[in-house]
Amino acid sequence: MDTFFGNNAENSGLLVVGTLSALIGAHLVLSFILRSFKRDGYKSFGFVGDAASLLSNSDSVLGRDGVKGSIEGYEGLFSGARKQVGTTTTSESIEKREKEYATMVNSFYDLVTDFYEWGWGQSFHFAPRFKGETFEESIYRAEHYLALRSNIKPTSKVLDVGCGVGGPMRNIQQFTGADITGVTINEYQVRVGNQYCAQKGIDDKCRLIQGDFQKLPEKFKAGTFDAAYAIEATCHSPDRKVCFSGVNHCLKKGGLFVGYDWIVLPETGYDAKNPDHVRIKEGIEVGNGLPTLATSKEVIRALEESGFEVLESFDANRNVHSENEIPWYQTLYGSFTLSGFRMTHLGRICTHALVSTLEFLRIAPTGSVRVSALLNATALDLVEGGKEEIFTPSFFFLARKK
Repeated sequence: MDTFFGNNAENSGLLVVGTLSALIGAHLVLSFILRSFKRDGYKSFGFVGDAASLLSNSDSVLGRDGVKGSIEGYEGLFSGARKQVGTTTTSESIEKREKEYATMVNSFYDLVTDFYEWGWGQSFHFAPRFKGETFEESIYRAEHYLALRSNIKPTSKVLDVGCGVGGPMRNIQQFTGADITGVTINEYQVRVGNQYCAQKGIDDKCRLIQGDFQKLPEKFKAGTFDAAYAIEATCHSPDRKVCFSGVNHCLKKGGLFVGYDWIVLPETGYDAKNPDHVRIKEGIEVGNGLPTLATSKEVIRALEESGFEVLESFDANRNVHSENEIPWYQTLYGSFTLSGFRMTHLGRICTHALVSTLEFLRIAPTGSVRVSALLNATALDLVEGGKEEIFTPSFFFLARKK
């Protein structure tokens, strides 16, 4: 230190003062950005400025001191995860999450909704993607495909089961003209999503309500809807038969229910006795608020036992490694583009560094870094699962109410 400062205490003091001044200046600038943050239904968070509003904005349901407690409680439901393979696959661990699923899923989305919007956009799902197709185009196509297969028309009343902030709902409404009601267990998502519907001028046709999709009959009268869809949502259900039975209750006779679900793939190699496969499965579960991943047979059985006739089902990513497709996981793993930078591995590292800085400056709530780390780790698990074809987020099903 003496060599660096030349034995000059005055220089040392100036450096300390300069550093503190820079930190205070950064804090004031970011605080101003935080106060001026405004939601925009036509785009998600901006690149740097809006990062100051992750987990801390006027819509947040968690207080600044609530993030740390929420992430600690969430991690407690996955005790031992990423430390010893098989720990969270025990019946005791799974039953604990199934019992506490409402708290688990609500806490998860309190924590990750802003990060999802920041990195992914308003549609919280993956999609099969053709070469020459942009990420956004693949997302819209996957959503429009569900509208097509479920025969949604301008006169249809439709239920979105587990709607997130309503990105797919708004896209499908604008595509079809239908009237759509979205259900999410998370109040924060309701606040955010309804703002976006209003900003797009479709709040008379689109609305989000807070509700548990395990208890749909408590929200809706029998036969309320012509069609229903679920996009990568019912994987959170602790009992799909209960969830699907609720959807069945809400539909008119002959109504169609379509969706994409997250599953493991024994058909293409998933082996429950393979420690590497179990490690990947558990990593996906802990990073996405899932009780446990099902198989295609389990999803189909739950639909049939809930009063549906399954008309069609397949993995929409069955050609994931075709020369004509871009793997669904490539966005998490792959090449740099300016618009998609935040989704990539390098982009997530930069986001994590930014969040760490914001938390250090006390702009972001304590615990934000742990949420970022959780999502970074599970992104790697998703990529591994996709590469090895032992997992898909896009198991498509089409079912009709008997």
